Amino acid sequence: MSHYLTLPDGTRLAYADQGTGLPLLCLPGLTRTMADFTYAKPHLTGRLIRMDYRGRGGSSWTGAASYTLGQEAQDALALMDHLGIRRFAVLGTSRGGLIGMVLAHLARDRLLGLCLNDIGPVIELAGLDRIGSYLGRNPSATNFADFATALARTSPGFANVPASRWLEEAQKHAKPVEGGLQITYDPALRDSFLAAMQAPAGDAWPLYEACAGLPMAVIRGANSDLLSAATVEEMARRHPGLIMATVPDRGHVPFLDEAESLAALAAFQNLVAQQKARE
Repeated sequence: MSHYLTLPDGTRLAYADQGTGLPLLCLPGLTRTMADFTYAKPHLTGRLIRMDYRGRGGSSWTGAASYTLGQEAQDALALMDHLGIRRFAVLGTSRGGLIGMVLAHLARDRLLGLCLNDIGPVIELAGLDRIGSYLGRNPSATNFADFATALARTSPGFANVPASRWLEEAQKHAKPVEGGLQITYDPALRDSFLAAMQAPAGDAWPLYEACAGLPMAVIRGANSDLLSAATVEEMARRHPGLIMATVPDRGHVPFLDEAESLAALAAFQNLVAQQKARE
């Protein structure tokens, strides 16, 4: 069941809050919603907080200029304040992982740990170009079955994925409307993405290094076009103890219910719990 938080600027954020124990804030990918964590949810422990960023899912559309990492990080902090949660771990898929690193920079003392799903401080241009090719456009397919077939055909790096999973993905990332299917986010997100692409490239390594001392994990699709193996190697060099998993037959992003993903998630949550117990 979704709940809603109204921010001071009038933005309405949709979120879900389930379970008890150590809080884990689950942050989805760029165009995605809290449904990003449907497959992992049964395997995660503790109190799970999932949210739809502004402009996505059940949250308010607030315009391209507001769809930024900084704003989305501030919204995440506002949600945790609303829930009375001082300290929490983060599981971030793609953009969600970038937001997690921004949170480490802005509010390091509030984080218990960070798990990154197929994202790091260096993002490969090939993956960004691919995302830009479809961002903000409704599916050409007019039904979920055809959309599922299209997803299977246009998702590079994925193999041995059952048709039922692609159908689940289709139903998560679009909704039926008269005459076809519609994306579950504000099309103006494309304008925000393109503006960020045209801006001078920044160095995200300082954001990653802000996580020093925190339990950390990275899950990478073996065939990812967004996160390279070389970047993961450098992440491990800069963060001793980094939990690493490579998921075969997966591109960007792993579904998080693969054996390799689940092992990394379990190790990460155990490490967070152990560190919290020592405090």
